[in-house]
Amino acid sequence: NKKAFVELLFWKSPAAVREMTEGYGSLCQGEGAGRSRVPPWTPQEEQELRELYWKYKEVEGEDVVAAIVAHLPAPGRTRRQVVKQLVRL
Repeated sequence: NKKAFVELLFWKSPAAVREMTEGYGSLCQGEGAGRSRVPPWTPQEEQELRELYWKYKEVEGEDVVAAIVAHLPAPGRTRRQVVKQLVRL
């Protein structure tokens, strides 16, 4: 790429640098594309999340989010996903 020196003048994210070195379009085809996808919350999961929140919010001395994550029926959710969804709700 004869114009790569122009691209080097600006700040890049690690993903942009990888795309520059491995070729443009490599992020769409590589293993990183599917890894960052978070499955959407279904209405049933949202309802379960609400119920678990109301159940565990009053318990003192216990981490509410940890209790919710432990009792979620869908095992693939992370703590960060649960917190983000609770804030959204």
